[in-house]
Amino acid sequence: MKTLESKFKKLEELNQQAELGGGTDRIEKQHKSGKLTARERINVLIDKGTFVEFDKYVIHRAKDLGADLEKFLGDGVITGYGKIDGRQVYVFAQDFTVFGGSLSRANADKIKKIMELAMKMGCPVVGLNDSGGARIQEGVESLAGYADLFHLNVAASGVIPQISAILGPCAGGAVYSPALTDFIFMVKETSYMFVTGPDVIKAVTHEDVTKEELGGAMAHNSKSGVAHFIGNDDAHTLMMVRELIGFLPSNNMDDPPIKHSADDIHREDSKLDTLVPVDSNKPYDIKEIITTISDDNNFLEVQPHYAKNIVVGFARLGGRSVGYVANQPAYLAGVLDIDSSIKAARFVRFCDAFNIPIVTFVDVPGFLPGTTQEYGGIIKHGAKLLYAFSAASVPKITIITRKAYGGAYDVMSSKHIGADINFAYPTAEIAVMGAEGAINILLRGATADERTKAIEEYNDNFANPYKAAEIGYVDEIIYPRQTRYKIIEALESCKNKRLNMPPRKHGNIPL
Repeated sequence: MKTLESKFKKLEELNQQAELGGGTDRIEKQHKSGKLTARERINVLIDKGTFVEFDKYVIHRAKDLGADLEKFLGDGVITGYGKIDGRQVYVFAQDFTVFGGSLSRANADKIKKIMELAMKMGCPVVGLNDSGGARIQEGVESLAGYADLFHLNVAASGVIPQISAILGPCAGGAVYSPALTDFIFMVKETSYMFVTGPDVIKAVTHEDVTKEELGGAMAHNSKSGVAHFIGNDDAHTLMMVRELIGFLPSNNMDDPPIKHSADDIHREDSKLDTLVPVDSNKPYDIKEIITTISDDNNFLEVQPHYAKNIVVGFARLGGRSVGYVANQPAYLAGVLDIDSSIKAARFVRFCDAFNIPIVTFVDVPGFLPGTTQEYGGIIKHGAKLLYAFSAASVPKITIITRKAYGGAYDVMSSKHIGADINFAYPTAEIAVMGAEGAINILLRGATADERTKAIEEYNDNFANPYKAAEIGYVDEIIYPRQTRYKIIEALESCKNKRLNMPPRKHGNIPL
């Protein structure tokens, strides 16, 4: 006859068995490759003592190709919920020590359950990916599992924040679930993503390429723009995920969390008055303005290695989360091109979906000219940013620091596409184009003296913010040192903003 003690003992044995994953040898191999195990990763990510695990004893149901000869409790993925800084999140972590973290029908169902709960409870979901892909022995059932998750990613888009950390391999169909989420984190040297691997590429196109070159962390953070953040190792990357979560609301019906700071909202910094050079051809770092005015000088930049001519990221002003979008004069003169337009448009769409006000700094000479840009579809891609700003209904504050030329002035959250409050520095230049370009068109046969005089007149008339201020396109011209308080004041005035758009199923963004 079984006793209560024996029943408890069996539970303890099963718990130990499940927590061992693929066994000590495989755990040791995981550590030797520079990676934490799935459970160790959850311990880093989630507040101590708050993780609640689901489906710990699930095993796969496959029988073909000898699959039924080996089974592990949990079946290669750990799922559950816990807290990050006291706020509830749902999480799944693929366990590479069990069948290489490959996706079975059973563990797809585990992830599906967690995602459905996250949507029902209005909580973010974090996926820790470390998988060899579909489990071959399960054939179409594994593929169906992936498709179920893709469908849920789309349903959850704009409803709850979805964050993916790539902490090992992620190949083939497995890449599309992270690609549908809001932010992707990768780890230097130990994580990679690609649809087709180096061996297939060599067989088909005869290109020789390593995993790191093809789909490593820096490749996707600097070249493809697929990833948004890069960490030095698993622990560093997971701490970055925690930091990001701190800026975000739990769902689309909530406001972002307020984090009170001792940083005075009235603080002024006189260095801002001289940061923007009077000479419009001289560069400066727009991030100096962003970090100077933000609470505690803290700025979490998104995609810092990609399309550096535009800067996007999160900070707090007066304790409230904001999303910054800013042209970067220190890189390609802050010009808009295909990559920067896509980068900024995606970020603006995210902020709007999750009630995060958008603060835009403008110093843009226009769109990048050339056949590469035109053939690549700069018209279509530039329109994405225009569409994103126009459609955004969150509070939008715009500050023109220097150049705001041509169509790029319109696109960069101008008053005409729905910005709520528009400021300009005294150094602002709002015009169709720069003085020399304009005079070259207007006075083609002029002498040198006539050209010099015309350029001076043009600068007097157009290379300033006063014409725009006269007709109400700029609400106020401010001293740069006042930037912090002026924005905080503007955001406070917009906090109850309501905007009714025409009824429709959805717009047709120029994809």
